[in-house]
Amino acid sequence: MSTGTPRRFHIAVASGKGGTGKTTVAIGMARTIGETQLLDADAEEPNIHLFFPVQWDKETPVQRLIPEVNFDRCTYCGRCASTCQFNALVVFGQKLLFFEELCHGCGACSLVCPEKAVTEKPRRIGVIRGPVQWGRTLLWEARLEVGEASGTQLIREMKHIIRQDLPAVIDAAPGASCPVMEAIKGSDYCLLVTEPTPFGLSDLQIAVEAVRELGVPLGVVINRSTGEDHLIDEFCAQAQLPILARIPFNRAAAEAYSRGQHPVDAVPGFAEIFAGLWRALQAQLEVQLQKEGFRA
Repeated sequence: MSTGTPRRFHIAVASGKGGTGKTTVAIGMARTIGETQLLDADAEEPNIHLFFPVQWDKETPVQRLIPEVNFDRCTYCGRCASTCQFNALVVFGQKLLFFEELCHGCGACSLVCPEKAVTEKPRRIGVIRGPVQWGRTLLWEARLEVGEASGTQLIREMKHIIRQDLPAVIDAAPGASCPVMEAIKGSDYCLLVTEPTPFGLSDLQIAVEAVRELGVPLGVVINRSTGEDHLIDEFCAQAQLPILARIPFNRAAAEAYSRGQHPVDAVPGFAEIFAGLWRALQAQLEVQLQKEGFRA
């Protein structure tokens, strides 16, 4: 007996490479679902705001703790440097160098220092913008400070402060880096957007392997489909991955996108494509809900 699709689901939209149409799918999904939250988790290059002429009137700064060394107490024993997995601390002779860009803020160096010469101080790594209402969509944006190496903590903080009484569509960065995995982790489902080319297939294979390590259910959306998608079709059949939608190659859609218009608004037939994708996704969510019920 059906228990109904959960309301407070989180859908991650990701891709193995840039330029596949991931943001197009994320915005289209948020528009189709209705009352929802849209999170721009591509913290290095957030661009969803280009399609929504909003004013970010609320910003939440995000900080992480980094080491601060009291050189009057430091004996240059090197324990902090040998403990750091990211080589942010280097000790040679009577010198200690600290590379802030490499630090992940784990705090291990301050714990192992026998002289208590290492303490921690806050460093701003970025901001979370939002929420801003646009129609029935609440918009959020993670924006990393210039020079910061990783937006993982920033994305984690954004997922913690969003509203929990609304569904969320999370637009992850392209690739399979740590920030991408953080954006996908804990989601109810992941849509992987690809294109029917050898490059698209190669990056899709990497992305599928990474998402499966997280244990998140996933399906595929083929963008710029020409009707000859055999490369992706064969891989998905072999990997037992559902193809939830095929978005056709369409010049008018590309021109609309370049003007900051979503194809759902500008190109006939695209609203129906995303409605079909939403129905297919609902069916997948229902299957996962039933599986969870059986496990319980």
